[in-house]
Amino acid sequence: MSAVLQNPATEQPIRPHALQAAHLPGQPVPGLPRSSRPAHVIRNDAEAIAVARQLAGRLREGAALRDRERLWPVEEIDAYSQSGLWAINVPRAHGGPEVSYATLAEVIAIISAADPSIGQITQNHLGIVAAIRTVSDEAQQGLLFREILAGARFGNAFSESGSRRAADFETRFVDDGDHVVVSGRKFYSSGALLAHYVPIVANDAQGRAWYAIAERDAPGLTVIDDWSSFGQRTTLSGTVLIDQVRVPRTHLVPAWKGYDRPSADGAIFQIIQAAVDVGIARDAIADTQDFVRTKTRPWVDSQRDTAAEDPYTIQAVGDLQIRLHASEALLERAGRAIDRALSTPDADTVAEAQIAVAEVKVLSTETALLATNKLFELAGTRSTLGQYHLDRHWRNARTHTLHDPVRWKYAIVGNYYLNGVKPPFHAWS
Repeated sequence: MSAVLQNPATEQPIRPHALQAAHLPGQPVPGLPRSSRPAHVIRNDAEAIAVARQLAGRLREGAALRDRERLWPVEEIDAYSQSGLWAINVPRAHGGPEVSYATLAEVIAIISAADPSIGQITQNHLGIVAAIRTVSDEAQQGLLFREILAGARFGNAFSESGSRRAADFETRFVDDGDHVVVSGRKFYSSGALLAHYVPIVANDAQGRAWYAIAERDAPGLTVIDDWSSFGQRTTLSGTVLIDQVRVPRTHLVPAWKGYDRPSADGAIFQIIQAAVDVGIARDAIADTQDFVRTKTRPWVDSQRDTAAEDPYTIQAVGDLQIRLHASEALLERAGRAIDRALSTPDADTVAEAQIAVAEVKVLSTETALLATNKLFELAGTRSTLGQYHLDRHWRNARTHTLHDPVRWKYAIVGNYYLNGVKPPFHAWS
């Protein structure tokens, strides 16, 4: 599934980490050329799951090394987008499979169990695909969906670390004939380093938010490799500088319309976050069980021959499995609720989807954090040795679950059931 990337100037193959090695950390990074082959187009839900499982086997190889050395997953991302999984929510009317969001969430969980950084990279791309379906006219949908089905990868330039609130955007654009000109500064730009396009959230003169979808190497667009978090280290994030970047109006998507009337756009962005956490929990629990069975010594007071026979360990593993299965069930339930909201978008169906997603967001967060912490308690001191690199699970869970505060999810769920108050309507709910 992986295409051979070539330097367009020399026509020589690009080695996986040659681009990364060619610049200093904190410096601007050039984009990569697109594959010369169109991406595979997935036909249905069953194929999406099958492709995800096959690809996960490949992504798992080297995931720990990529995390330890912060090696960019160049070949892995190309294989991922070429697999067709980046287009699974393109509508059938435009040639896509339009899988259920329960399936889409499971795909992300499968990929994230193999490498949660790679699972997170897809989040904003798939969210943009959903937004285009909601807010774009037929001509724009046709143009952008063709690109996505062919294998185009969207990164993001949404958040601004210096703003007072997450929803405040200082990035602006001005009209310039058949283009707009965008200026601003962004951070938390997952996927932007190796994207083909960078959707920029920018406000118009009326304060309305749009996605200005710029070419990755557009003049004035600079992506800097300065992501230094201790977890989710290879999400290809960093600072994006936008200095009078020209974007054709054909690529200016009215994001504000997605929140001008009831839509599932916010719930879609959120369910993908929950799916990443489910994936992290799955892999951490699997590694816990493997380590306990093969390496952990039984405690002296247990009077057991193996650590796997310790009754307290058995109880703890059972508890983790139950919480994981509950998270998986809520993830599927939330996906079905999103499907209903897409089929019949009104205030009630959208609120039901938001609440269902909030519920899985709470449980998946708590399960991922518990599982990645319990790993060391149950596996013992040996599991902290650097050669096993199991600390990546906790670092990834702790980092990713900070995306938005779960304490507020409890509040909107309780207020909905107790007082009939619908959740706030924005991209984080």
